Amino acid sequence: MKPSFILLLILCIQAFSLVQSINSSSVSPPKITPLPSNNDTVYKISKQLCWNCVGEAFQFLFAHNIVRAAKWEWPLTYDTQLEKYAQWWAGKRQSDCELRHSFPEYEFKLGENIYWGSGSDWKPSDAVRAWAEEEKYYNYPTNSCAQGQQCGHYTQMVWKTTRRVGCARVICDSGDVFMTCNYDPVGNYVGERPY
Repeated sequence: MKPSFILLLILCIQAFSLVQSINSSSVSPPKITPLPSNNDTVYKISKQLCWNCVGEAFQFLFAHNIVRAAKWEWPLTYDTQLEKYAQWWAGKRQSDCELRHSFPEYEFKLGENIYWGSGSDWKPSDAVRAWAEEEKYYNYPTNSCAQGQQCGHYTQMVWKTTRRVGCARVICDSGDVFMTCNYDPVGNYVGERPY
């Protein structure tokens, strides 16, 4: 098959997946710790203020699945429950833009990648590209990362059993950008290869 046909096929799968996720409530959501009670209000207001949220969701999903396709992994589907969780955490980081995970270290209930960019022009594809660039530090034969480098963002993106993703992007009070994506099922198990 020609590469352009494969890209078109992936694009069609992504569009179908995103529409199904947005329009269908029959997909069973991942088990997530309940959000604070005021999150529903914050989320609804954020959605009203976000003119391009569906577009951003598609950008996150498509960029992830291009990376996964390179490793012959199944494409992810977009999950609005994970997006709500990501939006909640991004909202918490909006005041300080601190590059901090939502779970205490080693207590992850979901996979999570976070990104910070100086200035307000950073897009979903920029975050996904930065995470994917960690591949150059990952050594598959030894299942290890180069000393002093990070690989966990990349390996979570391509983790073989992960099926769903939901993401959020906010412009912080400082004018910088914070983005986060959550994954289910979680990946990065010690001693296991991502693919």
